[in-house]
Amino acid sequence: MILVITEKPSVALAVSKVLGAYKREDGYYEGSGYIVSWCVGHLVELAKPEDYDENYAKWRYADLPILPKAWKTVVSPDTKKQFAVLKKLMHRKDVESVVNGCDAGREGESIFRMTYELAECRKPMLRLWVSSMEDSAIRDGFQNLRPGSDYDRLYCAAQSRSKADWLVGINATRLFTVQYGKKLTVGRVQTPTLAMLTERKGLIENFTKEAYYKVHIEKDGLELTAEEQFDKERAEALAETCNGKDAKITVADCVKKSTKPPKLYDLTTLQREANRYYGYTAKQTLDYTQKLYEAKLVTYPRTDSQYLTEDMKDTANSNVLALYEKLSFLDGVVSSFHAEQMIDNTKVTDHHAIIPTKSSLTADISSLGKGEKAIYMLIAQRMLCAASEPMEYLERTITAECEGTEFSIKGKTIVAKGWAAIEEAFTKTLSEKKKKKDEDDTDITQNVAAGMTMDAVNAYTSEHFTSPPKPYTEDSLLSAMENAGKGEFEKETEKKGLGTPATRAGIIEKLVSGGYVERKGKQLTATEDAVKLISLLPDAVKSPTMTAEWENKLLLMERGEVSEDAFMEGITDFVKQLIADYSVVKEQDKQSFADKLREKAAVIGTCPRCGGTVSECKIGYACETKDCNFVLWKDNKFMKSIGLSFTKTVATALVGKGFYTAKNLVSAKTGNKYSAKILLVENGGKYPGYDMEFINDKKKGIER
Repeated sequence: MILVITEKPSVALAVSKVLGAYKREDGYYEGSGYIVSWCVGHLVELAKPEDYDENYAKWRYADLPILPKAWKTVVSPDTKKQFAVLKKLMHRKDVESVVNGCDAGREGESIFRMTYELAECRKPMLRLWVSSMEDSAIRDGFQNLRPGSDYDRLYCAAQSRSKADWLVGINATRLFTVQYGKKLTVGRVQTPTLAMLTERKGLIENFTKEAYYKVHIEKDGLELTAEEQFDKERAEALAETCNGKDAKITVADCVKKSTKPPKLYDLTTLQREANRYYGYTAKQTLDYTQKLYEAKLVTYPRTDSQYLTEDMKDTANSNVLALYEKLSFLDGVVSSFHAEQMIDNTKVTDHHAIIPTKSSLTADISSLGKGEKAIYMLIAQRMLCAASEPMEYLERTITAECEGTEFSIKGKTIVAKGWAAIEEAFTKTLSEKKKKKDEDDTDITQNVAAGMTMDAVNAYTSEHFTSPPKPYTEDSLLSAMENAGKGEFEKETEKKGLGTPATRAGIIEKLVSGGYVERKGKQLTATEDAVKLISLLPDAVKSPTMTAEWENKLLLMERGEVSEDAFMEGITDFVKQLIADYSVVKEQDKQSFADKLREKAAVIGTCPRCGGTVSECKIGYACETKDCNFVLWKDNKFMKSIGLSFTKTVATALVGKGFYTAKNLVSAKTGNKYSAKILLVENGGKYPGYDMEFINDKKKGIER
């Protein structure tokens, strides 16, 4: 018998059908010489500090740094039953070998290996590596099983990452919590990410708008602008000087240019585009894409490549042509396709780009949930764009000189839309969403030539204002995380940034759920808690560049260019130095932080019951009046059920106005977005309750 272990039950079911293991047992399928079972995610995890020494249950500086000599693993509390099933199966006498069928990546490798090792299995280990859940891909995968040892370096990188996160997170969190007297959560990746968010928040809040002026000349509909920005006095003086004077055309160029088609999607690019088009969070996009993958409609989602391999050329060609026929919004759109431009073996490592599967071409996409359908269409249109011809346009530049100052105008005229025609047709289907801004196809007067004169021009000024940086969206934050440390590494490494495509969504969600980041529509904003935390942390733990460097070393470890021992030694030295540097914290720094905490705990409103003061505490928002039971618990099942983070902003509105208007809530059943008023109601109970009124909907849901 061959035991196959997958990452999820749904994948196990798909694999069992291909292998003929139809008999369902408790925790596995069996038949045709195979046993197929599953891990249910992370069955096994790194042990907590108190599992090494019970004294570590109490946080003390004297115990730091905590550096395990021999790492321990434990079974997750919620998965003990399934672990017992797997362990028993691994030790069955008729099981000759074990196949790692978990997701083909770092995380999947770690999930399987940690389970395999804790179960003390010694039977031969093989690896199933597939990029699609199609039956044909699974069959091919089993025909090409590889020794598990071929992926030892991948496992080393996965384990090193987990251990690094443990060492930095455990030690830094305990260090700063003990020194400042308040729970301060620090993470190897999440803290640098939070630092970028708080920096952006500071730039926005401290921004001072300033006016500036531009000077223009115009004649017969042709308007040119001086490149320089002026103050009001200089602008008006120049306009007065030029007004009524002649301007000589010095340049009148027309150059044919082109814009290459966009690349196929990797996970991060897909998450960014889905946020831009649909407002989906990175986690929502990953979840929808994972469902499509398990439904055999798209290829493996957790990829960092935007290319296909040479052996996929024929498949790519046939898929493109079939997609063109399948997507009804392309009726009337004429395009030529060149699948070969999506091929580059050198830019594909573990997995190729995300594309629709062959089986999806005949599937009924209309039957999918709204979220899954939207993501599928996004992936499908991107594949057609990537295979299409460039967009060609004429770029015209006209420059004129008037009274010693140059004025100019640029514009372009689309000659051939190419891939942009497909994108344009796709965006027209997004009736509920803001479409991408159309390309500027301004047609500058073609009769203008160098040496011509603009007689007696009309000169005038226009007022403008400097703009603050824009708040991060999921799109722009993912981009910032991906590009952190850009330029710091050799080009051939290709990898950089904070986290990986597979982990970035989780980092963002952890910051939101921890109260450090607030999601307002598409915008992500650091909270006051985040600002105060980042203000006292050293650059060593909040530097995006340093964390990006560690991520790069993990990649090099996968390639065998950096040893596990060398990487872990660097992490250990970092932790030791951090503990030593913060052995003593100045009393004035502690006092300053305490003062900031007191400022933060300030009043959020007046108690609707007794008129007392309502302020934020660790577990909720409570009235400070003795014997008054008014409190809004942060750990609230109603807020959780509708996916609303119970932030200070929400609580302030409920206390002050009696309601909070929530937008872009997502139905857990349908995936549809909706808006609603969350009402604070007194229902005669010890604590207040909540009502919900759907905006523009007569439906009403009530929590009592």
